[in-house]
Amino acid sequence: MTRIWNFSAGPAALPEAALSKAQEELLNWHGAGASVMEMSHRGKCFTEVIREAEADLRDLLAIPENYKVLFLQGGATLQFSAIPLNLLAGRSADYMVTGAWSKKAWQEAARIGKVRLAATTEVDGRPSDGFTRFPRADEIAIDPKAAYLHLCTNETIHGVEARDESLLPEGVTLAADMSSHILSRPMEVSRYGIIYAGAQKNVGPSGLTLVIVREDLLGQAEVIPRLLDYRAQAENDSMLNTPATFAIYMAGLVFKWLKKEGGLTRMADLSHEKSARVYEAIEQSEGFYRNPVDKECRSRMNIPFRLANAELEARFVRESEAAGFMGLKGHKSVGGLRASLYNAMPLEGVAALVDFMREFAARQG
Repeated sequence: MTRIWNFSAGPAALPEAALSKAQEELLNWHGAGASVMEMSHRGKCFTEVIREAEADLRDLLAIPENYKVLFLQGGATLQFSAIPLNLLAGRSADYMVTGAWSKKAWQEAARIGKVRLAATTEVDGRPSDGFTRFPRADEIAIDPKAAYLHLCTNETIHGVEARDESLLPEGVTLAADMSSHILSRPMEVSRYGIIYAGAQKNVGPSGLTLVIVREDLLGQAEVIPRLLDYRAQAENDSMLNTPATFAIYMAGLVFKWLKKEGGLTRMADLSHEKSARVYEAIEQSEGFYRNPVDKECRSRMNIPFRLANAELEARFVRESEAAGFMGLKGHKSVGGLRASLYNAMPLEGVAALVDFMREFAARQG
């Protein structure tokens, strides 16, 4: 069967090498006579799987020893609640709202405790593309006593990315949602107090959430459900209850694939080239395609774009699907179109998309 070019935002494409390895081991993992899905999460075999996955992730991201790596469930959305429950401890927290997901995180935290809006780039009256950039340093009003500053470093829906870590605020604990661009480039983990990411974009299948948290932030909450307590999860090696075993196994295969492919420096080079090709096609279309995001804040992972009207966009989706592409319809909350260029998307797929975009524009323009 011929595989399609999958540009879905998540659940997203996985590396074919990881999928093939999982297929090979599905009935019999390393001679154990059973698949990972059938193993006890506390047995010797799965203990090897999760420990190796953590070691490879630590190696890829150069995670310092004073950070815990947690393999949790509930998606990144559950962390919108878990972070204030763990870190507020009677204080206030600051939030930067730069797109749909950081806005949801801010709204959820406000249900739990005291939060401040430290910055927002939302443009009133523009529901389809109301976020078009990341805040400038002089637009961020930080409370020096805040427990943390929450931000989303790549907004999947609106296609806004904080490309330069050096521009992030200093002197405050950063809590970062990196769901849609984690592992796409080297990063300085020590800049952050907590990093979290849903796996279903650049890590593995849905059902798994990565949390990387600095040890001094553990145990601040007085009363918290144990499954949401970072300290309890760390003390129990992410196994307070049965973890998402198969998703962790798949993530481990993706980590090994990343290391074999040259690590995050190589991924960064590829993501730059892939996104540049798509943005170039948009810019050269003479207005047929439009990306609303400021150029210096354009995401390398998620590229939203618009056509002249909804009817033409619907035609683009229909014809692209017939041509062997998947996932190019924009998020339901904003409409339009979107191409997600995660690590598993090869250059060949991007070249095919660019050719289709130019051919479609030539026919319809």
